[in-house]
Amino acid sequence: MSEQKLKIGLLGMGTVGGGVAAILERHREALSEKAGAELVLERVLVRDPRRPRAVDLPAERFTTEAASILHDPSIDLVVELMGGIEPARSYILEALRRGKYVVTANKDLMARHGTELLEEAQRHRARIYYEASVGGGIPLIRPLKHCLAANRIEKVIGIINGTTNYILTRMALEGSSFQEALAEAQARGFAEADPANDLEGRDAAYKLAIIAALAFRRRIAVEDIYVEGIAGVAAEDIRYARELGYAIKLLAVGEELLQGLALRVHPTLVPATHPLASVLHEFNAVYVVGDAVGEVMFYGRGAGAMPTGSAVVADIIDAARTMRSRIKDGIMETTFAPASVLPVSRLVSRFYLRLQAQDRPGVFAALATAFGEEQVSLDMIIQKRSEAGTAEIVLVTHDVIEERFNRAMQRIEACEAIETVNSVFRVLE
Repeated sequence: MSEQKLKIGLLGMGTVGGGVAAILERHREALSEKAGAELVLERVLVRDPRRPRAVDLPAERFTTEAASILHDPSIDLVVELMGGIEPARSYILEALRRGKYVVTANKDLMARHGTELLEEAQRHRARIYYEASVGGGIPLIRPLKHCLAANRIEKVIGIINGTTNYILTRMALEGSSFQEALAEAQARGFAEADPANDLEGRDAAYKLAIIAALAFRRRIAVEDIYVEGIAGVAAEDIRYARELGYAIKLLAVGEELLQGLALRVHPTLVPATHPLASVLHEFNAVYVVGDAVGEVMFYGRGAGAMPTGSAVVADIIDAARTMRSRIKDGIMETTFAPASVLPVSRLVSRFYLRLQAQDRPGVFAALATAFGEEQVSLDMIIQKRSEAGTAEIVLVTHDVIEERFNRAMQRIEACEAIETVNSVFRVLE
């Protein structure tokens, strides 16, 4: 990097790449002042250089060959916005080995291969910045690494998938069915044509792996995170939760317990008084509890060209400042030890249960017996309605170890009077 210019190579110019280019062009002078050097978008890797773009750049800046960016010694910083694992992983490794700094918004890659990439950066005295990989434009990575460094983080709870939050919001506010809300999310661009990664909770699990690693200073394997999606959430559950004083959200939860880390993603009944209950539509939020700072929450748009582009450009400025100052301190993530993650069966939670039972005497007693034999205490048991000899019953338990609750559920499912178990969700304290 020269004293006057930082030359940038951009890998991919889709939605987020277009946002990054737009921000760099729109605020050129102000950004250069903040970075301490002119930020120059030198070259952009695309599949088709002739395709219309959100930002009009000279034709000579586009390339279809990654090597023209990775092997160019004049390019100081590589910004990866391609998504997916390969070839993004190989391109980033090559850039780091050549001493280039890297900025990425790739959550899948950082969740699965972040340790490898960070160690490679350390070996070659380079850097990798990944603020945009979690929460779009919401600042999360820097606060966890720096602003909250004086704390022992006890808990992180996040709504970190905009697609599922939008669907659950429409179901709650408009009474939409799951399929209607999903179709609307797709029509408005909040959900992919194939939304499985979001609906099944995998997207949130990738983000939780990144957040938890920084919060608890441990190496997190995505496979160790318990994941449950929102496909089982019905309109009836939304309605009954509201009556009980809750909102249903897909939460990503990380806790540091005495026995190890608890990491899980699942639909949860959130008390209406909790700050996360009011996070609506496509917005994201992460609620953090530290031993010194107490409770803090980060809130904003979790995706989109400009919010995510904002985080990417902030990383570009951070990288420019680091290169100009020639800081060569260590990368903190490379010192993290492997995590000991507890199986979900050993965790403690409250549960919401909705089931169909025969409408006859003795059903409540049978339920109480099944739970009592496994030492599961009930907070409430309510018969919601009765039709054609079938009653709909809603139960909420007190705190219970999950393996005890699961054994109680086996007893209930075997009970002759129980026709179907419709829904089982955890309840946030």
